[in-house]
Amino acid sequence: MREAEITRAIVRAALKDLDELAEVDVLIVGAGPSGLTAAYYLAREGLKVAVFERRFSFGGGIGPGGNMLPRVVVQEEALGVLSDFGVRRVEGGSGLYVVDPAELIAKLAFRAIEAGARVLLGAHVSDVIYRKEPLRITGVMWVWSPIELSQSHVDPIYTESKALVDATGHGAEVLSIVARKVPELGLSVRGERSAYAELSEKLVSERSGRVAPGLYVTGMATAAYYGFPRMGPIFGGMLLSGKKVAEEVLRDLRATLPQGQLA
Repeated sequence: MREAEITRAIVRAALKDLDELAEVDVLIVGAGPSGLTAAYYLAREGLKVAVFERRFSFGGGIGPGGNMLPRVVVQEEALGVLSDFGVRRVEGGSGLYVVDPAELIAKLAFRAIEAGARVLLGAHVSDVIYRKEPLRITGVMWVWSPIELSQSHVDPIYTESKALVDATGHGAEVLSIVARKVPELGLSVRGERSAYAELSEKLVSERSGRVAPGLYVTGMATAAYYGFPRMGPIFGGMLLSGKKVAEEVLRDLRATLPQGQLA
């Protein structure tokens, strides 16, 4: 085994992956709890699903637990999603269940990948692709995160998608780009409000879904888009939100695309 052979193995496989990721059925931006949940439910239905995560790790805000205490909570309504992912929990009282954040991250990622979702770490989405007649979002432009962090002037490349999901969390980064650069769609990111956990969990899980043709929102990006409160270290709403947006994307694609046109 020579070093050149190691390099060739990496380059050949990586370029094949990137070639396959030039066009997907569903592109999810953000590998946090809602993004990974959505990826699992969509991939298990046979869709070609990619998740772009700007960090080199999964999980979004799960990892630090509650103020760096290594536990998070999930309410009873989300137990079905925990069961789908095989996540263990213990009762915490008041209808809450306590979960190990490391286990939650690991099992969300594992199940999504096992179902067929492709996760690309270190991929920073810098812009979207859009089309007119009809007006719709059709994918993203992206660069590697170290390029973005270094503020180097490097042109991004493209990934086309039939559905684009903003799962970027508090910043609603994809929706913010669209609101600024595709004003014809009339989107406005209101910004999340202060904490009101019970209300936020309800609103986020109910309102995640399509915001424009080809464009969807889930998780805390939903709160930022609509101006809902934040909730802190309770993650049931994130899981339910991911499942909800997956159901809506799947319904829309099946209704609008002829059979056999999914990637």
